[in-house]
Amino acid sequence: MTPELMSEGAARLEKHKFKQVQSPSSGDRDASYSRIHTPGELDLTHGRILYLEDVNVSFDGFKAINNLSLDIGVGELRCIIGPNGAGKTTMMDIITGKTKPDSGQVFFGSTIDLLRHNEPEIAQMGIGRKFQKPTVFEHLTVFENLELALKTAKGVAASMLFKLKAEQKDRLSEVLHTIHLENHLLRQAGNLSHGQKQWLEIGMLLMQDPKLLLLDEPVAGMTDQETERTAELFLSLKGKHSLMVVEHDMAFIRQIADVVTVLCDGSVLAQGSFDDVQDDERVIEVYLGR
Repeated sequence: MTPELMSEGAARLEKHKFKQVQSPSSGDRDASYSRIHTPGELDLTHGRILYLEDVNVSFDGFKAINNLSLDIGVGELRCIIGPNGAGKTTMMDIITGKTKPDSGQVFFGSTIDLLRHNEPEIAQMGIGRKFQKPTVFEHLTVFENLELALKTAKGVAASMLFKLKAEQKDRLSEVLHTIHLENHLLRQAGNLSHGQKQWLEIGMLLMQDPKLLLLDEPVAGMTDQETERTAELFLSLKGKHSLMVVEHDMAFIRQIADVVTVLCDGSVLAQGSFDDVQDDERVIEVYLGR
């Protein structure tokens, strides 16, 4: 990351009332990273959990991502909007290691270069991703789905001898309450409503204790009541986790957003509060319409 990107992140950090952190006096890269001592440890010294800088990706001559630069604050709930083909999914593919960019930098915290890691490694580091279609084990109960998602050894012997510890039981109860499914713990996941399946999958991600959650169109297909409860869920997670939410439902975005980033043609078109981007003539022209 350049010193300029660090400075921009720090400015937004103060503006949106995230934790204020003193930046290093030197602009030197080694100086800005010198506070971390353990390789692979997440360094949030600068108050930013994710950095993308000058990222480019082309597919068969089509530039899906074009000099994309953005950063996400610790505990922030960032909403990403934009027309189809704007690069939203490709951006999340890059962050999670599914797609490698042609150029640019992608960092988790100040020191973990995500481009040096594969998908499983990135997930283990604390980045969880939820796709639009819920993927739960439909023949298992809600409780069993969450139990399987625990961070434990998954070998045959370990699984046969596994027994929940007290702290794991407490964590399961906490997540069940968070996702509004405490009254459905013995219900088969396949019998849940669409919205409840979405919440269950979010709960399975939470069992992994992620630092950053990427959520792709989480309220698509939900009823109005489910959408409202999902907004409450996301707002309850803000601060405990950092969230990047890609969504087309503008009423939902209005309810949850601190900062909205608008992507178009693979780069940032506009960024600010919901009202700021809603009134931006460029955003109206390419996405919201008149």
